[in-house]
Amino acid sequence: MTSEEMVKKIKDTSKGIFDKVMKKEQPQLSIPLRTLNNVNYNPKVGYFEMKGLVKDRTLTASTVKTFAQTLKMMSLSKNLVETDDIATKREAYYVSKNWGDARFMEQQESDDVMDDIEAMFMTNREQIGFIPEEKGGDVAGELIVIDQDSDTKKKIEIDCTKFGSGAYSVPSSVEHLKFQTNADFILAIETAGMFQRLVKHNYFKKQRCILISLGGVPTRACRRFIRRLADERKLPVYGFTDGDPYGIGNIYRTLKVGSGNAAHINKYFCVPQARFMGVTPQDILDYKLPTHPLKEVDIKKIKDMIKNDPFIREHKEWQKQLELMAKLGKRAEQQALAAHGLNFVISNYLPEKLANTKKFLP
Repeated sequence: MTSEEMVKKIKDTSKGIFDKVMKKEQPQLSIPLRTLNNVNYNPKVGYFEMKGLVKDRTLTASTVKTFAQTLKMMSLSKNLVETDDIATKREAYYVSKNWGDARFMEQQESDDVMDDIEAMFMTNREQIGFIPEEKGGDVAGELIVIDQDSDTKKKIEIDCTKFGSGAYSVPSSVEHLKFQTNADFILAIETAGMFQRLVKHNYFKKQRCILISLGGVPTRACRRFIRRLADERKLPVYGFTDGDPYGIGNIYRTLKVGSGNAAHINKYFCVPQARFMGVTPQDILDYKLPTHPLKEVDIKKIKDMIKNDPFIREHKEWQKQLELMAKLGKRAEQQALAAHGLNFVISNYLPEKLANTKKFLP
């Protein structure tokens, strides 16, 4: 969506509210529900799609503050888009301190309203002028990112093999980037520690790949970067996370099919072609890995995923692995592979896994 189209949407919505008020009618905003209860998962589509359930925000005495906050946030968004400016989510919260009685008391309140507007317009927050605080992810390996100078607009080629012990950081907006690569696959890694070990030993030269540190649940920019890169260069994507309910059910699942909270934009930000290469519950047995006992919250999450997560419900392979994890009562971290040697992951684990990619979990 162009900036002009975005501004028009905001103006049209605002005018509709104004017209209702002038007619002494109650204005209303319809906002899609952002929960797993409002998504479908079809493996042929590859990501969570919205069912269509909405919540209606009607202007009443009890909702006047939230309604006003929504309109003020829309106004801020309009100004940002018109002036080609940006605001972090934290900055938007502080801007509201000038809104009198409509100001936000906590940032979570402003984040929620921002997400409502994003869902209402079926767009992403970057298109309405807001960017996250967190980093987008780190990249190293067989990739040249083609960016442009913000002042001169001249092309800049960034070689991701030339950062020494460092890495290229994914920017908050990645739509303008282009890519050159001879890599065979993308390895999306949960922990910074594992990413740094592979970078330190130039693993991308041994396997001719692109290493991307997710840094926990990947940001939208990181997911969009991986999706665009994988689509444009026809590259497989392998998710490498801890063998625990969080690594599987939050980090990997969000990377592959998205989330209920962002179902309105999952088709742009998820990576349906991703496959899971470990650490699996079966790896705990096969590699005799050191483990930690599952906590009560872990067991609860496993049961919830098997029962309620549309992605897990669709794939028997995942249900079996999660049931095995619950039966073992154990979870394992990526770093547990170091029990067999600091570089066992490079010399044994990854080569053995990559020798049979067809066995990777969906």
